Amino acid sequence: MANPDPAEQLLLSLGITEPDEIDLDAIAFDQGAYIRFCDLDGCEADILGYRDKAIISIDRSRSKTRQRFSIAHELGHWHHHRGQRLRCRVEEHNPNLRKITENQANTYAASLLLPNYLLKPRVLEYTKFNFSVIESIANDFSCSLSATALRLVEQDYWPSMLVCHSHSGRQWFARSKSFHQRWFPKTELDPDSGAFDVLFGQAQNEKRPHLIGADAWFDNYDAQQFEMYEQTIKISKEEILTLLTIKDDRMLEDPESSRRSYF
Repeated sequence: MANPDPAEQLLLSLGITEPDEIDLDAIAFDQGAYIRFCDLDGCEADILGYRDKAIISIDRSRSKTRQRFSIAHELGHWHHHRGQRLRCRVEEHNPNLRKITENQANTYAASLLLPNYLLKPRVLEYTKFNFSVIESIANDFSCSLSATALRLVEQDYWPSMLVCHSHSGRQWFARSKSFHQRWFPKTELDPDSGAFDVLFGQAQNEKRPHLIGADAWFDNYDAQQFEMYEQTIKISKEEILTLLTIKDDRMLEDPESSRRSYF
């Protein structure tokens, strides 16, 4: 196993070997933090700490999975930012946050809730990657679909990309390390994509991936040479999430390197 990060080190030190053992109340208590659920105005969670003790406040009106991520996020602040005064912004499925402290807390939360040493054995049970697989893993770990999807993409178990759109255009995207960085998704949805119909039309969540030309998603000069798999679901009334996976391994290559190899 690769060197565990701080969140995984904590889980391993507590002897956690199954997803249902990730008891955030117990973990917080071990770290000197008390969790209280209450009505919060203007935020979903905050943390107040003094010396080696802290109180984490969580908005009781949020969903259980959202509350879990908020707790894990605040524990990330408790680990990384003790002694700092922070205005917290919990975004469980936005990898494009620019604020370093929030990114650190989100990364810690993702690893605490979906640790790689427990995640990888479950991933190996599947031969394909789609939202059905993501949903199954999300249920195992008591996490939201969007947070689980982002974690799986960023861990690079499959060459894949996750793209979020709203009516105002692309909100964010994330790609696995093996998905070559030359592929940068368009800002606006292509009318020929299934995602367009889910966001703007009457189409329901797509139950399975379907083939589409890569030029529907990318402006690269060679995009029309490739097909890829697309699957889209709604994550709110205003936003959709699209999973793009590779059909042709040549999309993972650098075309300039291929050209140079001939000379």
